[in-house]
Amino acid sequence: MEHTQIRPPERAVFRYQSVVELIRKQIDAGTLRPGDRLPSLRSLGSKMGLSVPTVRQAYLELERLEWIEARPKSGYFVRPRTANALVRKTSRRNEPVRVCCRDLLDDVHDAIHRPGILPLGVSNPTMALPATKTLHRAMKRVMSAAEERAFAYAPTSGDPSLKRQLAYRYLAQGLQVDPDEIIITNGAQEAMALALQCVASPGDVIAVESPTYFGLLELIETLGMRALEIETCPLEGVEVTALEAALDGHRVAACMFSSAINNPLGSRLPADNRRRIVELLEARNVPLIEDDVYGDLVFDGDRPLPARAFAKKGSVITCSSFSKTVAPGYRIGWVVPGESGAELVKLKRAVSCSSGLLQQLTLAEFLGSGDFDRYLRRLIPVLRDNAERMSCAVARAFPDHTRLSQPRGGSVLWVEVPGIDAVALFREALAHGVSIMPGTVFAARHRYRSFMRLSYGHPWSDKIEAGIERLGALAKAQL
Repeated sequence: MEHTQIRPPERAVFRYQSVVELIRKQIDAGTLRPGDRLPSLRSLGSKMGLSVPTVRQAYLELERLEWIEARPKSGYFVRPRTANALVRKTSRRNEPVRVCCRDLLDDVHDAIHRPGILPLGVSNPTMALPATKTLHRAMKRVMSAAEERAFAYAPTSGDPSLKRQLAYRYLAQGLQVDPDEIIITNGAQEAMALALQCVASPGDVIAVESPTYFGLLELIETLGMRALEIETCPLEGVEVTALEAALDGHRVAACMFSSAINNPLGSRLPADNRRRIVELLEARNVPLIEDDVYGDLVFDGDRPLPARAFAKKGSVITCSSFSKTVAPGYRIGWVVPGESGAELVKLKRAVSCSSGLLQQLTLAEFLGSGDFDRYLRRLIPVLRDNAERMSCAVARAFPDHTRLSQPRGGSVLWVEVPGIDAVALFREALAHGVSIMPGTVFAARHRYRSFMRLSYGHPWSDKIEAGIERLGALAKAQL
């Protein structure tokens, strides 16, 4: 903001309009970006030679026009000017199908790790604000205390210190979880793989959200099972009525749903819907494997209760990890298996023996010191601001009829550009130094060909904005 004083028109009715025009021009020029905080009423009034009530009137007018928004106890901020919201689809009856996504996933994963590629498809929230220094300090304290023990094998079910910390966190949510129930795994992917093998067999039908995380689909494909897609609301997750209809029409061995934030939609499953889903499945003796990896990354309100909070039986298996909240490279997840605990421990021992002890001890220290909660309080606002910025950038660069999700947490946008082929766009973008996740890998039935997933889990930069502009130009070229 320049410090030269602006002389407003003489009539009071026009005085506040000079502020309105100034702010709008700054936003149009990109000087003020979505999420940026505006100067205080007193500060801007002083610079422009205007009274505080006049500047307040201008801000109220800008808020009415949806250019800015007021945040309690924080001030006024530039409001994101997003593309159209995703359309809520009418629920339809689906049939179980064999999953076939691994070939495309090979290409997608290869693209993520290519040198010089901007990885806009990978969901890695912690990269937006890495906890590197705090984790290093925690590890040094652990190494000093544990010495040689830190390099030993951990118990198959995990180190007791980390399991106690996890049990404390569940207690803070009002859930009674015995530390001995918890089994530490190599990320949430292993947790879900072990859980699925405990409750289902090759050929069985597994109900999943649509769209759903491609890792779940790859598990189902690898284990020779079939997927039954359940229609999912862009804002509120699994449609309970659609799930009930699917259970009426098919013999479902298990359900694998996000219990908090869906990946890739960013939808948040309301507590009442979680309760209804658990009651529905318990009445039919269908196990629920809940993916709770994004539960700590909700933008507004309290952390959603895991689905197991509503369970009266032991058929809810909770899977989560620190990959989205601390460090994906640590590969530390966990599972609370309910009535499948004994079998799951045996499977864990057969598959991977144990998970890294040094990482477990470091995370136990990170949680116990309070560093984890302090880190989340800093990370979540960054992710929320990045979501607004990316939504605005896509709205500017992509075709006018583009539709976007409205994420309530996590680190990804779900983008629909009707008329494009996202797989072709993935390959074209890769040649221009940008990788995305094409929508077809998030479904078993080769749906979502005009969709893609973009991640805002990066430090925001001009390079990110340039990558989005490049994607938008390539998308327009397809139409």
